[in-house]
Amino acid sequence: MSGILEGKTVFVTAAAQGIGRATALAFASARARVHATDINADLVQQLDGISGIRASVLDVLDSGAVAAAIGDIGRVDVLFNCAGIVHNGSVLDMAEDDLDFAFELNVKAMVRTTRAVLPGMINAKSGCIINMASVASSIKGVPNRFAYGTTKAAVIGMTKSIAADYVAQGIRCNAICPGTVDSPSLHQRLQATGDYDNALATFIARQPQGRLGAAEEIADLAVYIAGATYTTGQAFAIDGGWTI
Repeated sequence: MSGILEGKTVFVTAAAQGIGRATALAFASARARVHATDINADLVQQLDGISGIRASVLDVLDSGAVAAAIGDIGRVDVLFNCAGIVHNGSVLDMAEDDLDFAFELNVKAMVRTTRAVLPGMINAKSGCIINMASVASSIKGVPNRFAYGTTKAAVIGMTKSIAADYVAQGIRCNAICPGTVDSPSLHQRLQATGDYDNALATFIARQPQGRLGAAEEIADLAVYIAGATYTTGQAFAIDGGWTI
């Protein structure tokens, strides 16, 4: 996919590790100018200086900081909204504050970045927004993922709404819906269970392909969607056959 996005300006949230990092690198390999952002200063700065990547610290919960970051860049051609959180538990296990925070980070943070980039995209009559959703959403009910599944379903609805509102103005909006992906955040959640090996085996056992997804595989899909100029309003499942 080298060169498919040459000269395009890409803005990535949660770029310090996992899917966000792999996608920032993939966009850079496609010769885009990548602005990689994350709240974790130490990790995101490791991307700075890699060809095509400029790294900076950003808290996507801060509306003013988001607006300022986009304002400093100017027009953004591709926005990849990757920041999010996974909450474990059912509706009875969940504290109301957990749901509030899940909506704040999984949904409202994407609204902030989208509102910041849209005026420039509208003016240019071109733009691509890619939102990180999940198959644990309106696509599939997953046990003990109430807050996560609820908010990721909202991301799919938001994606379709933005796509419908701006399709005639040359703007596309799509969602990526991964299954279980091997990432630092996943391993942290597995450790938190108290039985890492059993939890990992359980996650792998539910995958028809017999393995977890790789962050680089999700990144490849993001680059494809960014260049798929006749595609909008879609939720792309990439889950190793989990939702067959």
